[in-house]
Amino acid sequence: MSTHAQSQAQPQPHADPSQESATYRRYLSAVLLHGHAGAKACGLGATDLYALNVLDLGGPMTPGELGARTGLTTGPTTRLVDRLEAAGYVRRVPSPDDRRKVIVEPVGRPAELDRVLAPARRRLGELLGSYPPEQRAVLFDYFARATEAYREAAEQLRDPEE
Repeated sequence: MSTHAQSQAQPQPHADPSQESATYRRYLSAVLLHGHAGAKACGLGATDLYALNVLDLGGPMTPGELGARTGLTTGPTTRLVDRLEAAGYVRRVPSPDDRRKVIVEPVGRPAELDRVLAPARRRLGELLGSYPPEQRAVLFDYFARATEAYREAAEQLRDPEE
């Protein structure tokens, strides 16, 4: 590993917790900004790109499941699937378990999305590669645990009664 990469991999101490909070909030803002810019570059809305990611990670699912995972109600979910289907990103297929239902499935890997998002993926891969394996393990442990914490927080915001 180069000296430059090693210096980048060293944790940067912060003066106080508010500075750490600000750093984390800037990170989250940058992730959101990139998602919006990537979606726009592909002619999609941010929710459309998010839904494609949900399908890529979760596999084919009913429109109801997609709506639940994206936080959309029935009408907006239908319009979302209509847009993605018209753009050639997904298709509706009959459910093998219940012919009254349809399944939304992604249609291959969208080349345009890969092309647009590849530079950031490469850069982030290089950044992660600059950390030693032990630090990467801590980062990915955090990502996994934070994912669950954010999911739970989102559920509480959607349904505060539970």
